[in-house]
Parts: sequence; structure tokens; C-alpha cells
Amino acid sequence: MAALRLGPLLRYVDEDTATVWVETDGPCEAEVRCEGSAAGGTARSWRVSGHHYALITVVGLEPGTETPYRVLLDGTEVWPLPDSDSDLPPSVIRTPQPDGRGELRLAFGSCRWAARPADSHHDAMGPDALDALARSAFAGGTLPDVLLLLGDQVYADETSEKVRAELAERRDLSEPPWDQVADYEEYTSLYYESWLAPHVRWLLSTVPSCMIFDDHDVIDDWNTSAAWQRDIRATNWWRERILGGLTSYWVYQHLGNLSPGELAEDPLFTAVRSAEDGTELLREFAERADTEPETARWSFRRDFGRVRLLMADTRAARVLSEEHRAMLDDDELKWLREQALTAREEYDHLLIGSSLPWLLPPAIHDAETWNAALCAGSRGPRWARLGEKVRRAADLEHWAAFPSSFDSLTELIREVGTGAEAPATLCVLSGDVHHAYVAEPDLTRLPANTPDVAGTPGTPPELRSRVLQLTCSPMHNSIPAFIRVGFRFGWSGAGRLLGRALARHGRAGRPPINWRLTGGPWFGNHLMTLTTHGRSARLGMTRAKATARGVRLARILERALSPSGGPVRD
Repeated sequence: MAALRLGPLLRYVDEDTATVWVETDGPCEAEVRCEGSAAGGTARSWRVSGHHYALITVVGLEPGTETPYRVLLDGTEVWPLPDSDSDLPPSVIRTPQPDGRGELRLAFGSCRWAARPADSHHDAMGPDALDALARSAFAGGTLPDVLLLLGDQVYADETSEKVRAELAERRDLSEPPWDQVADYEEYTSLYYESWLAPHVRWLLSTVPSCMIFDDHDVIDDWNTSAAWQRDIRATNWWRERILGGLTSYWVYQHLGNLSPGELAEDPLFTAVRSAEDGTELLREFAERADTEPETARWSFRRDFGRVRLLMADTRAARVLSEEHRAMLDDDELKWLREQALTAREEYDHLLIGSSLPWLLPPAIHDAETWNAALCAGSRGPRWARLGEKVRRAADLEHWAAFPSSFDSLTELIREVGTGAEAPATLCVLSGDVHHAYVAEPDLTRLPANTPDVAGTPGTPPELRSRVLQLTCSPMHNSIPAFIRVGFRFGWSGAGRLLGRALARHGRAGRPPINWRLTGGPWFGNHLMTLTTHGRSARLGMTRAKATARGVRLARILERALSPSGGPVRD
């Protein structure tokens, strides 16, 4: 009899349909049964590298309802766990109101260590924000309707003592890739560690989730530059790492981002389910996705009533040649533009999910544009070689390090935010940088010689949307003191002056917009929540804290967001 190994994870939910992902220890028929309802679904498991999975489509749900569910394998109930803690409530599927009516709460964050890496010299981590979210719900708090995980769900390059012990049973850790994960099998250990903690497991079983990778899901500073890529591809261990990373991401994260309709039309998913073992199919796909990024799309769109989420792949879709450096290749940028500009009347709020912030502290933005200019040869070959060393050492590879892409995203946001069909809010949701903040751009300044929508040069169009950079990181990680000092300096007046001096040295020019810090910076383990109702929106910020009553989320900010509202302040 098959047993439940990992999950269930509630992934996609709309008014009457949901998907539930599970991993089992053998082939089986997986079933979801809903309490007091005819809703449910079954799926036959499929196999990858000796592991068995099922993605069950649940149909027949009623809009605007909360339905408890159970998971059965070959007719035997395996969830809730027979010996589960009594304080864990039933797992439920909550469907939205029809036609986008009602309130929507989206919680988001990034960068989560399940456990401290072995031999870590970092500061204390503090409580886990996902664990705190679950425990706060048990104490009467409100769960979000959707959880957006914006990268670094697992750390392939920073493993815990428990995982390292498992790796040591398979191979010699004195050989590359040492105590980092090497292949698909070792990636599974990361997901077990990350998703099996009881409260987090329950949370992921009852709150729908959307996910995208960032660098640590594969390796620190993944796809920083063409030179970085050449160097790592020359090693004897990288090919298995990248194939294991992309294949496991497809299985554990990517599939659940897709709707049942998209899954039904996905030829790779169909082929994997039909194969005796889908390993070689997925390895071939992962090889193409790494060497020919245009053959795979990890970006995706989700509509939650009148809220549209566009989750952008800012890692695997990069163009790395210094002559044509871009955060998104042409196909990805075209897709992002089409999804943002098509049928704007159908949404009131646009969310662009980017694991890396669009708007950084100004000093860091200018340092990255300076570095990009040096690496492109603005001051000759010697400075270019130095620039590459600095880029890798200082992690200078955000949107600012791809200046043409920064400009393209800025112009897309400006275009979407103007005109009669502009959404009430347009937010870029990001993580990565191990602190949280709110930044607001001034989009009224047009680039030189750019006509407005009426064709009058030099007159900016009227911006109708409230545009915000919302950055929330980490959910569970350490915040070394030097990072706190560096980011505070990056927002300071002195930091701005230093950044401008660097940009002038690199002949990088000025960014097309200005922006200011209007919330934060905050340090600790956080979750941000964006709550929408009609064309209104509210921003909430919570920090995980250990209290006498246990781990909880403490509110540190709540503000209304309206197109004409004042700045967000903590």
C-alpha cells in the first residue's frame, strides 16, 4: 500500500476548481474527497527518478465556500495524518467569490532556510515567518487567500547538518560539489526538509501557493554573467546540478503554478505521466531550458478575480552576452508586455512578481549600472576585468545591472499605469535582498524626445495608477550586521552621492526615473500582505516574533493604498 511522503500542497484554486500536489512512496491512485460535498478528484501517480507524484484536479467546488478535504491513496486515507497533532485544523479549499467580488488577501515573501546551514557563522535567524503565519491562524488570526513565494524556497548551496549527513551517505563530501546538492535525488532531501515541518505542511495544504525560483534554488548568483556561466559549465559537477535543479523545480514548484487547462495542454506533462519513468524526458527538457532558454517558459500568469499576477522569470530567461545583456529575453519581454497590456479593463490591480527588486536603494542601483558599464567596456579592458570580479563578489546582478531591461520594465509600468484603463495599483513584488521596504517612483519624467500619448513632446502622460516597489525578504534567514548598515547607507543622502559618482565614473548615465523610500527598511523575518477589494487596496507588514505565548506574527505596518493616497510610512 502506498504511503504519503510529502504534501498535500494546495496549489491552484479558482471559483470551482483546485489542484492538489502530493508525493507518495509508490505507484497509486491518489484521490481528494471533500467533506459534505460532491466535489473531488482522482489522478494516477507518475514517476521521476524513482519518486512518485500526483497532481489531482478537484472539480465541483462551489464559489465562495470553505470545504475541508481528505487525501486517499488506493482508497486508504493518508491525510490528515493518523498521528497528526491535535492542534492542526482540517485542511480546506477556500474558493473565491464569483466575478471577482469580495476581498482578496495575498501574502508574499522570499528567502527561507528550513534549517540553519551547517557551520554557519551568521547571526541568529529568529522564528520562521511561515511557521508563525500558521500558528497565528491557530490563535484566531486570518489566513491569506494566496501565498506568493518569490524565490529561494530551498538552498541548494547552503545545506543543514541533517541534509549534509544524508549527502555523506551517498558520496565523498571532500569532492565537488562538496556539501552542496549534486543531483535530483539530493534535491528531494531539500524539499522534504523544507515542507515537512508540521505547521508549515498544514499551511501549504490549506493556502494556495504560487512559486518562482531565484538563485539559491540552484546556486548563489545563478546566471550572473556570460563569464560566470562559462566558468561554471567548465566544472565536472555543474551539469548534474543544473539538470537536477531544473527538473526538481518543474516537479515540486512549476507544475502547481499552472491551471488545469494549461496542464491539459502541456505536452511535457502528458508525456511524463504516460511514461514508465519520466526522468529522461525531463532531463532533456532541462538541458534545453538551460542552454536554449527561449525553449522554456517558467513565467506564468494567474488571475484572482480583478487582480492579475504576472510572475516573471528573472533567472533562467536572461541574455548574458555583454553586447546584448538583458534580464528577460525578447520572447519573455514580449510575453510580459502582452499579459500586462491585454484586456486591462479586466483587472483593477496588476502585480508583477520579480524575485529581484526593480527599484533598489539608489546607491546600490548606481553601483550596479556603473559595474554593468565597466563590464561592457566603457573604460577599457582592464576595468572590464575588474568589473567582472566586483560583479561576482558583490552580487551586482539585479535589474539595475541590466540597464536596457530596467528601462523596458519602467516604460511598460508607465504605459500600463496611464490612460482610462489604468489599474488602481501596479505593484512589483520582490524579495532576495534580505530586508523589506516600500519604494515609490516618480514616473512623470519622460526620457528625452519621447512624445506623450497625445503626441506632444516633453509632456508626460497622466499617471493614474499607484505604483509601488514592495520588497519582502527574508521569511527565515539571518541578517548580518554589515547588510543592515549597507542597505541603510544605500538609501541615505550620502549613499546617493556616492552612487552618482560611481555612475559618472562608469559613464553610465542617469536612470530614467527617480524614486524614494516610503516604508522601511525593516530587518527580520517578514511577510507582506496586499489586500484588495474592488479598486481599493491595503498594505500590511508583519514580523515573526517569539512571545510568551509562542511564535506569532506581529503587525508593524498597515496602510491604505489608493492612486491619490499619501506615502506609505511605518
